[in-house]
Order: sequence, then structure tokens, then C-alpha cells
Amino acid sequence: VQLQASGGGLVQAGGSLRLSCTVSGTIFDINDMEWYRQVPGKQREWVATYDRRGGTNYQDSVQGRFTISRDNFKKTVYLQMNNLKPEDTAVYYCRAQILLSSELPYNSDYWGQGTLVTVSS
Repeated sequence: VQLQASGGGLVQAGGSLRLSCTVSGTIFDINDMEWYRQVPGKQREWVATYDRRGGTNYQDSVQGRFTISRDNFKKTVYLQMNNLKPEDTAVYYCRAQILLSSELPYNSDYWGQGTLVTVSS
């Protein structure tokens, strides 16, 4: 099972980017899908969650600017980032809670490789 993230890049403040993260491999189901970000030298921080039932939740600093969405058929989660600010500069990681088999009673955590977002002022 692998998560492949893409969509990062360099953008000016006020601009937009859309990140994607796709799950590949043999799985039974996907529960929560999330985005995190990390600035070098700092801890990785949670950004947004799209849960199995369609609920979403955001870190306060991105509320109203970022939108998380999900395509279950494509096994893909997206992060639409608008009105980007220099403080949004970070490596963005996706995370998925995956049920590998119907016979397993627990989810397994998988992370994508990260995609760099740089916002210039």
C-alpha cells in the first residue's frame, strides 16, 4: 500500500494550489484521510481531516482558506488551498487510516512522501 502525494509548488502570496494524494495497493476500505504539514526544524502539524462519514475538520489557521475533499472511487484526497500565505510554506503530507482486510479489527496508518509548498511574499 502506498500513498502518492502531488501538487506542490511555488506560488505567490494570495495564490492557490491543489494537492492530491492517491492510495494504491490492495485494501479493503479507507477511513479518515488527512493532511499534515511540516516546516524544517518544527513538529509536523495537523491541517485537515475528511472522515469516513463525510465530516471535515480544519486547523484554525487554514479554516476558510483550505478545503479538503475526497473521491472514494479514486481513493484520493484533495486539499484546495486558496489565499495562500508565506506561513503556509511547508512540506505537506497526506495520511490515511486504512483497513487492509475485512478480517482485521483495526486500521493501519499510512503516510505519503510529502509535497513541498512554497509561498513567496
